Amino acid sequence: MRRAFLHGFAGDPATWAGIARADGDDVCVALPGHGPIPVQPSWDSNRDAVRDAIGRCDVVIGYSLGARVALGLVVAGCVPRAILISVNPGISDVEARDRRERDAAWAAILRHRGIAAFVDDWEKQPLFATQAARVPPERLAARRERRLALDPEQLAQCLETMGLAAMPDYRADFPADRCRLICGADDAKFLAAARDTNAPLDVIANCGHDPTLEQPERLAALLR
Repeated sequence: MRRAFLHGFAGDPATWAGIARADGDDVCVALPGHGPIPVQPSWDSNRDAVRDAIGRCDVVIGYSLGARVALGLVVAGCVPRAILISVNPGISDVEARDRRERDAAWAAILRHRGIAAFVDDWEKQPLFATQAARVPPERLAARRERRLALDPEQLAQCLETMGLAAMPDYRADFPADRCRLICGADDAKFLAAARDTNAPLDVIANCGHDPTLEQPERLAALLR
């Protein structure tokens, strides 16, 4: 079985070290704006760029932004199945207006204050508050160093064309028969969204939004 792995926003393929298999059957792809693929002008064109990068695969596994892209690939018929980790399947038009303003504020930090200021603020979000007590400092430091190496302009463009406000709302037509969801038990908002999809769901105990950092061994076991 060939599996493709998609990281989250401000992540990179190294997110999956120790989780993806090293036997050649797994491929870890950098999302547009996070590596060799430049950001494309629309959600659909970015999705298609990822489709071309992963090639043929039996299942695509994504975390957060990567999970949203994986969901888009399933809906478009590009891949047969997906495992979605900490996914938000869509928001209303009203919510999208607010989210677009928030993403524009993050993009402004990237463009005017630089990548270090952005990473400082990004990592302080309440969404990631559970990490300090559960993730070894060296693992957090390694993730931070990789974030600091990313291109701030490309990240800003990624927010504008791949952010939640730019993504279609997949909730009404969620392909529950072709997706399996994984969520941290302490990630209340995303856990509620996952349950609303009626798709099969695995909940990881003692884990917040990012199982790749907080519970990588448990995540790897679930994926096996």
